[in-house]
Amino acid sequence: MTCEAEAEAGSGAGAEAAHFVLVPLMAQGHMIPMVDMARLLAERGVRVTLITTPVNAARIRPIIDQVSRSNLPVEFVELRFPCAELGLPEGSENVDLLSSPAYYKPFFDAMKLLKEPLEALLRSQHRRPDCMIADMCNGWTKDVARRLGIQRLVFHGPSCFYILCAYNMVQHRVYDRATDELEPIVVPDVPVEVVTNKAESPGFFNWAGWEDLRDEVVEAESTADGVVINTFYDLEPSFVDCYEKIMQKKVWTVGPLCLYSKDVDSKAARGNKAAVDHRDVTTWLDSKGASSVFYVSFGSLVCTRPMQLIEIGKGLLECADHRPFIWVVKEAEIVPEVEKWLLEEHFAERTKERGLLIKGWAPQTVILSHPAIGGFLTHCGWNSTLEAISAGVPMLTWPHFADQFLNEKLVVDVLKIGRSLDVKVPSTHVTDDSTLLVTKEKLRKAVSELMEGEEGEEMRRRAKALAEKAKKAMEEGGSSYRNMDDMIEYMAGRYGKEEKVEDAVRASPMVLAPMLS
Repeated sequence: MTCEAEAEAGSGAGAEAAHFVLVPLMAQGHMIPMVDMARLLAERGVRVTLITTPVNAARIRPIIDQVSRSNLPVEFVELRFPCAELGLPEGSENVDLLSSPAYYKPFFDAMKLLKEPLEALLRSQHRRPDCMIADMCNGWTKDVARRLGIQRLVFHGPSCFYILCAYNMVQHRVYDRATDELEPIVVPDVPVEVVTNKAESPGFFNWAGWEDLRDEVVEAESTADGVVINTFYDLEPSFVDCYEKIMQKKVWTVGPLCLYSKDVDSKAARGNKAAVDHRDVTTWLDSKGASSVFYVSFGSLVCTRPMQLIEIGKGLLECADHRPFIWVVKEAEIVPEVEKWLLEEHFAERTKERGLLIKGWAPQTVILSHPAIGGFLTHCGWNSTLEAISAGVPMLTWPHFADQFLNEKLVVDVLKIGRSLDVKVPSTHVTDDSTLLVTKEKLRKAVSELMEGEEGEEMRRRAKALAEKAKKAMEEGGSSYRNMDDMIEYMAGRYGKEEKVEDAVRASPMVLAPMLS
């Protein structure tokens, strides 16, 4: 869209409406909650500009259309993603679309090249934004906000527990002292004892060759005007308090953002176009008993090796009492070896009454919120974890990388709403495709204990209690509801009261047209 069109569309919100610009990382786990937050802000009367790219906008077209029909003041501005400039294959505009780990660093470098088109866009506005909310991975946005005199908040998609642990390990230079990736590390200055290691918890881009990005992210957080986290206070109060004290700045918990979508169609549209019709999934679930179905999904980035995927399938086939299940497998995981096994084992025929195999993107919030779901095998990505908590579903945990091992500790050791499969080796450290981190026997036993055992029932009780707290947090008068109002008032109120002197860069003319799609 053109800048003129964007400005004209935004003018209807009224000159006095606060204007927030949201800059997500182009990764599903980061974009989904940011889109939820954009709509939530708009419902509170804020004019919102959300930055995206053509490929990512196409993925959330149903959401964009819903926003348009509802007349919410949200503009989805598509900036051209510079794939060619960094040697990325055309269309590689999201982390889950990268065909090789070798493209990860070029992808983040490409994100940084959005700096000039973003600045040009914001300069074209009839009134500068009151606030920028940028994903913590987009440290480069600090320069744009500073040059334009815009207040800036950092958005954290992961749990506060993870953010606090990772931040403290960096500040105390724990990673620098670790002599081995598997050496036990006691995380300093957290309210509970947390023992981890560098392999499980790499923190903020602590890899060779990524030092510039790591330093940029840490600086962007330390210089931000505040922090927004997709969690709710009652879920991790001591960690929120500790993090706010350490950061010495405002920290707003505004989640679970997944609870913004209340009707089934909105839930189904989150993130991407589902590979199945959510109405068919709901009909299938309606035929099952309460808390009887086991759900298996590993998010948008985890790619399970063929032998391990087949082992999961064997475990599901052999579950006691023919346990009903939904198993989500990515299209990229259906390699010839897996396809051959599915055919030879007559998997579809053998499980047609009790199993649903979804190949591709699944309408996860629709599934988890259905009363038939009684357990969830998850990679412990925070979106999935928070969606399960919001639905009151206990978890069987199998972390793979990034924040997932620390999220597992929160779920299993602190909240006690999950059972660990005791996977201690990150998938990034498995080089042999035949290595099995979880056997069918281990999976079958864990599923039985979670779904039928007394311990599993106690986890389910605690999970449902947390679900009620999550809903109350998002309702009017709840902690997250109040925090959202406070954040809007705080950031909009600061506009005009704290004039910032802009760099000479602001005086430089910038060409906008080629930078927008």
